[in-house]
Amino acid sequence: MKKIKVIVIDDSKFIRTVFSGLLNQHPDIEVVDTAEDPFDARDKIKLHNPDVITLDIEMPKMDGISFLDKVMKLRPMPVIMASTLTEKGADITLRALEIGAVDYITKPSDLSANLNLDNLGILLAEKIRIAANANILSNPNRYNSIKRIIEKDQNFDSLKLIAIGASTGGVEAIRTVLSNLPANCPPIVITQHMPERFTESFAKRLDSSMQMSVCEGKDGMPIKPGHVYIAPGDKQMQVIGDMSKGAHLKIFNSEPVSGHKPSVDVLFESVAYNIGHNAIGIMLTGMGRDGAAGMVKMKKAGGFNIGQNKDSCVVYGMPRAALEEGAIDIEQHLDNIGDTALKKCLR
Repeated sequence: MKKIKVIVIDDSKFIRTVFSGLLNQHPDIEVVDTAEDPFDARDKIKLHNPDVITLDIEMPKMDGISFLDKVMKLRPMPVIMASTLTEKGADITLRALEIGAVDYITKPSDLSANLNLDNLGILLAEKIRIAANANILSNPNRYNSIKRIIEKDQNFDSLKLIAIGASTGGVEAIRTVLSNLPANCPPIVITQHMPERFTESFAKRLDSSMQMSVCEGKDGMPIKPGHVYIAPGDKQMQVIGDMSKGAHLKIFNSEPVSGHKPSVDVLFESVAYNIGHNAIGIMLTGMGRDGAAGMVKMKKAGGFNIGQNKDSCVVYGMPRAALEEGAIDIEQHLDNIGDTALKKCLR
């Protein structure tokens, strides 16, 4: 069996030791080397030609973002960012995902009693496997170049709502779809698999560069045209009511659904029940099957569903699952999804 070769890059000896020990417990993964800074890493990457690297954000001599930018331009490879679960860490991590990192993992600060190394090792290994098979050249950092085909003065149906689900690779995929939408677009609700703090930073970054207004969803928030609502991390989000009488968001805590919190299935099922045939569903890049069952219910309720095609996905998992369940009406390249959704919303 060919093993996935990994290099762990971190200025912390503790993290290098922990990550290496955890990953080497898996028979299909081998940490071939570690590096304490990007200059050390550069030589070891040339020597070992790894399949995946884990990369710390804050390092001496050169920060992780600068190094990632050089890697993606000169020698593109799957990268997992090691991030702290803070507002600053979230913002920098999102920048890394925009540049081309496949995913991220929250790294432990110490060997505290609350640190579950078994769970960390399982999660890290799964992310390494996904990254090793990811299509990292599918749509690298190019949303700004997309031309807006739909005119801004189009007359949209006030009863329409767009619901989007995404996971691995979704940060740039969502940005690409939203960048093509005008300020008067029908409302959009989004579940992107992300922890708390990250979703708020994600919404703020999108809001600063989009024509629509983007925010993290809050309980009871009215759903309005021209607005995008991101499901908050570590919570579930639903759409309650229909657009004719004034729909709003319900944000609540629960156990993970389909393995996730927030869950795409939770959002999509509420959209199917409350919005019905006026809904447009979009399934973007991501690992697993979350959202497939909810999208089936959207289709049965008369909604129109779009799946991102394999060539443009970083990970063709969630769209494939929805397609296998018969929930997808049309598969499209990421560049075309926004325009197709808008055309379905016209009066």
